[in-house]
Amino acid sequence: MLRAPARVSSRARDHVAKFFLLFAAALLKSRRMIAAVFLDRDGTLIAERNYLSKVEEVSVFPGAVAALKRLQDAGFKLFIVSNQSGVGRGYFTLADVDRVNRHISDIFENGGVRFQKIYVAPEAPDQPSRGRKPSPQFLFDARDEFNLDLSRSYVIGDKLIDLECGWNAGVKKSILVRTGYGAELERNSPGKLTAATVADDLQNAADWILK
Repeated sequence: MLRAPARVSSRARDHVAKFFLLFAAALLKSRRMIAAVFLDRDGTLIAERNYLSKVEEVSVFPGAVAALKRLQDAGFKLFIVSNQSGVGRGYFTLADVDRVNRHISDIFENGGVRFQKIYVAPEAPDQPSRGRKPSPQFLFDARDEFNLDLSRSYVIGDKLIDLECGWNAGVKKSILVRTGYGAELERNSPGKLTAATVADDLQNAADWILK
């Protein structure tokens, strides 16, 4: 004997409706998530100096501003993530780092490029640090603050710790540039770069990302 289907309770209907609302909100949020490019500073954006601490020592690599403008125009948010162990070693102060970073930001802003935020780890290698690369913590902080999708994002740097920072955060690709210490790393430790992409400079890295 066939029985009539049981009536769905109002509580069950409420649970189902709530589930679909939460699912729709999560789907909409994921579609709004933004891709980013995280950049090392010394040796990647600017010429490597031994513990750079003065504005007059800053030399932005040729083509760097134009390369980042192309990435920004394509929708990527730009961030700088920099270890500055000279502070922890007592060579210069965090105020010195801030002055240099403001100067670099001004140069790029004159070319229409805006960094969303600059993250600095001032500790020496032997000091406890929350964000010193290869820790991915600053990338996680940026993800949470700016609603970023790290799986669609990139890290560009000239050192192995830059690449490892990206790998630890689960970015789409870590890119080594041959500027700074990059060429030396490629020459001496090619086996450590199998998961990385290698580019001559920021212009070539932007070409690879935008291809």
